Amino acid sequence: MTVHARPPVPPIADPVSDLPAVSYEKLEEVFDDIRGHPLYDHEIHGCLNCGICTATCPSAQYYDYSPREIVQLLWTENLEGIYDAMQEKIWACAQCYTCAARCPFENSPGGLVMIMREVAIKHELPAVKEVLRPFSRVLLKVVSTGNQLAPNMITKEAFPDWGPNVAKVDAPLMVLRKAIPMPTMHTLDTAWEVNLRTSVELYTIWEATGVLKQLESVDENLFDVVSDVMEEKRDEWEEWLEDNEDDGDDED
Repeated sequence: MTVHARPPVPPIADPVSDLPAVSYEKLEEVFDDIRGHPLYDHEIHGCLNCGICTATCPSAQYYDYSPREIVQLLWTENLEGIYDAMQEKIWACAQCYTCAARCPFENSPGGLVMIMREVAIKHELPAVKEVLRPFSRVLLKVVSTGNQLAPNMITKEAFPDWGPNVAKVDAPLMVLRKAIPMPTMHTLDTAWEVNLRTSVELYTIWEATGVLKQLESVDENLFDVVSDVMEEKRDEWEEWLEDNEDDGDDED
């Protein structure tokens, strides 16, 4: 019996795109990382293609995004379609999980999108840097303190690529916040102050779990800033420990 060798698979490329061709092996590698995620089997169980998820999806009303398409691409193992969706479409998801609440099969397209985003960051896809660039200030705030940025930091000048709706922050935020029941939210600053020890612990967690390594692959300049900030806080924490240790010795 004659055994015929499998013909080589040509690289996958969009004929109207300037992006380089992607090898079939690369597409398989990306999908294997998605399918191998610990939560993957928990988030996808099948698909009737009923479209309920897309019909109730807020993002689908405004962007070229469909939760049903995401599930179908993964369920049918459409490697080219999956890779293409990871360039732009998955970043339109608002992570509201309305899709998961509506799906009769208990799929979670939002959860699948989160997995795809993680894999996109791991593989340093060009789209990741483009999408996350406007959020550098937010990432700096979250990673360095554990808090998000204050509403009054969101300005049209700082976030020009967020579109015209960012102008809504010109509303009387201080007056509106007075209507929030929790007194800690009656401010435009962060809702609580993160103490030095907590900041250092957070940095250690980001470091140990590989978050900072991923951040370096996405935005090297932001990584350098975060590293400098946290090294200063670590030094301050060490000094505080030494000072308080001396105080304890004096009491003895």
